[in-house]
Amino acid sequence: MQPIGLFGGTFDPLHYGHLRTAFELWQALKLSEVRFMPTGSPPHREQPHAPAQLRLEMVKAAVADQPAFVVDDREVRRTGVSYSVDTLTEVRAEYPQRSLCLLLGMDAFLGLPNWHRWRELLDLAHIIVAHRPGWRAPTMGPLGEVMVDRGTGSVRDLHEQRAGRIYVHAVTQLEISSTELRQLISQGRDPRYIVPEEVRRIIRETRCYAAEQR
Repeated sequence: MQPIGLFGGTFDPLHYGHLRTAFELWQALKLSEVRFMPTGSPPHREQPHAPAQLRLEMVKAAVADQPAFVVDDREVRRTGVSYSVDTLTEVRAEYPQRSLCLLLGMDAFLGLPNWHRWRELLDLAHIIVAHRPGWRAPTMGPLGEVMVDRGTGSVRDLHEQRAGRIYVHAVTQLEISSTELRQLISQGRDPRYIVPEEVRRIIRETRCYAAEQR
């Protein structure tokens, strides 16, 4: 069975940068699917601007036409803070023999030592780091150590082992910031061509990022 990709985030809102990264990793790693897992209450940042159910609706609308993209709402349904180690523990219990791949952007990976029980993540899944071309992985500190111990350049390792490896892959970087995107929308500007049309429609209809609601 091919690995399952797990792609978490606040997706506040989801945009083409998220989608392109997920698509390229799905192809390059030969994943069976990519599960988009919107965060309910993130532990490491301020609360999302759009309500969880609305962010979930936007993600569902954005991936509806890609069969390999599915939406997992367990973090939105869970009460309390959404810790990745808890989510991975649940998914691992459901798929004890499958390879699981946690998909992270470069910034998230660099902040990994600040995550709750972060070293346990590698007992539950592989970590896939999507990075900009030319970026170099850390060679010092806790991340440098774990890269030496767990790093791999082989996609085959991700298929043959259930968890425990770190794989770094360059993806096309669409320089889109959710923060800047929300600012653009709050200024009354149109997010066309930055987000999928269905996401744009939801944003315009709900006015979830309108300046007067901040």
